[in-house]
Amino acid sequence: MILIYPPVAKPSEPPAGIAKLCGALNHHGMKYRVLDANLEGLLSLLKTPPVSSDTWTSRALRHLSRHLDSLHGWDAYPGSRKFPGSSREDECAHRLAGMSPHRDVDQELRPLPVGLHQNDGRYRRAIKDLSRLLEMTGRSSRVRLGLANYQHEELSPTRSTDLVRAAENPEDNPFYPYFRKRLTELLKKEQPSIIGFSLNYLSQALCTFAMIGFLKQEWTGVKLVLGGGLVTSWMRRPHWQNPFKGLVDHLVAGPGEASLLSLMGVLQFGDNHYRPNYDSLPMRDYFAPGLILPYSSSSGCYWNRCSFCPERAEGNPYIPIPVEEVVSDLLRLVDRHKPVLIHLLDNAISPSLMKAISEHPPGVPWYGFARMTRHLTDLDFCLALKRSGCVMLKLGLESGDQAVLDDLQKGINLEEASSALKNLKKAGIATYIYLLFGTPPESLIEARRTLEFVVKHHDCIGFLNLAIFNMPIYGPEAQQIETKTFYEGDLSLYTSFDHPKGWSRPLIRQFLDKEFKRHPAMASILRRDPPVFTSNHAPFFVMQER
Repeated sequence: MILIYPPVAKPSEPPAGIAKLCGALNHHGMKYRVLDANLEGLLSLLKTPPVSSDTWTSRALRHLSRHLDSLHGWDAYPGSRKFPGSSREDECAHRLAGMSPHRDVDQELRPLPVGLHQNDGRYRRAIKDLSRLLEMTGRSSRVRLGLANYQHEELSPTRSTDLVRAAENPEDNPFYPYFRKRLTELLKKEQPSIIGFSLNYLSQALCTFAMIGFLKQEWTGVKLVLGGGLVTSWMRRPHWQNPFKGLVDHLVAGPGEASLLSLMGVLQFGDNHYRPNYDSLPMRDYFAPGLILPYSSSSGCYWNRCSFCPERAEGNPYIPIPVEEVVSDLLRLVDRHKPVLIHLLDNAISPSLMKAISEHPPGVPWYGFARMTRHLTDLDFCLALKRSGCVMLKLGLESGDQAVLDDLQKGINLEEASSALKNLKKAGIATYIYLLFGTPPESLIEARRTLEFVVKHHDCIGFLNLAIFNMPIYGPEAQQIETKTFYEGDLSLYTSFDHPKGWSRPLIRQFLDKEFKRHPAMASILRRDPPVFTSNHAPFFVMQER
């Protein structure tokens, strides 16, 4: 078997889904190979001179090696190494370390400020130049191509007919020279009976089907299996009918371990938890100043009540791994791979897991998504998180208006959110705050209250993500409101709608561009957000070199 992770996705860390599959296959002694075609393919295109030879592109190509080296080292990341030195921060650091206030504190435990960008220009120049090379390479194929982007001028990943067209004409794909050679070499050597693709993002879809089309033309005896997060979303649409019959042999929804094991002839595998196996992945080649180890302790969401959430609309159940097994996994994986950072991929890290990690630290910094629960209003709890290595939490605040939050069933109290932000700041944990504009209960009035809340807490917020609401096409809310086409195509997962308060997308964009982003407090936060890699690289902006 060969497992393939296709282009294009952020090449900052190994694909966790593939690693989980490898863990299951390895446990049962199955022979397999892994191909991170996303990382390899992007590097291949970056090293291929584009047709255009304008000054910017030529310079970017000339400095390619230097830019790649920059992203693999610490010097280009604009995080501060300086201790802030305020009395309150000193106190928290000393409490965290359990030391006398007169004793020096280990630098790794000291709270770090956000936004002291000594090397901001170097980092951003590297990202801009690499993006330029990919952009110019994609033009000849009518593709807007980037480090995390793939958009064809005509073909859409939300139309099954266009995906089939991509499969019928793989030579039109800009990655074709790479995967034609790489797949040919790999299949001749391995002679696999099964090839599996992990398709998680729309930006991967057209490339995935181009690779499938090539294999279907050149290696007719191989079974093709397609799974991943995006495929799961497609297959959980009501009245789903497979449009890829004759092209893909097996489609897999949800966790793929059981399906792959069955295809490999393993008939009895029980309900085992398989520790991810990363041994077959190019762990040191990803775009980061050291290995980011991704790990998921659950599928679904433990809260699972937010009215707008795709997880809820798709009916994905919450299935956690027992916390003691998570702790054991992290300790063993850290010992084996020596990462500089752990990325917890859960939709929301449960308070019980945060407590367990606080009591049994993995030994390296970590970050992930969390809910604004009462636990974060306890300063000692936040200090314990910091002590365990937590450098950043991503938090879905969504709105600064209590009525909107209540209507969305977020389960967030703004007073508690305020306390949580202040405590995380005191503990030295950076925050990446997600805001969602244009939900049905919101209007301009409520959006301005969100601005007021964020301004009031701007010194506690490290980074911001601003999004405009997309309604899940088959969610219960879509059945109660007038909807209209958003993305054309039979595979679209979202729908547009007539906002009950007239809060249209153009009006939202106008508010964000002319009012929200122009506020001095917001502008300074937004400037900190790493381009392209955003939250994947943000922890490196606030943590210290290990």
